[in-house]
Amino acid sequence: MMDWIPVVFVTFKFLVLGTGMFFAIKWHYDQGSKETERRAVLRAGGKVAAVFVLSLLGLGLVTFVLIRMLGMDLTLPSQL
Repeated sequence: MMDWIPVVFVTFKFLVLGTGMFFAIKWHYDQGSKETERRAVLRAGGKVAAVFVLSLLGLGLVTFVLIRMLGMDLTLPSQL
């Protein structure tokens, strides 16, 4: 039953990273043809950082819920 989980997660990871790389290259190519103001670049960077943090939090929440649904043990080991 657990054999399909790595396949699904690795496939999802490659899809997300591939999509991100495509849009990053496209954005850089489009930006090369025009001048942008410093303020606009900082605003866009802030938006990207905010979206990244929100997606990271969402992924953490989804992972936590999935682990709880599968009944995995979330306790920390008693000896480090």
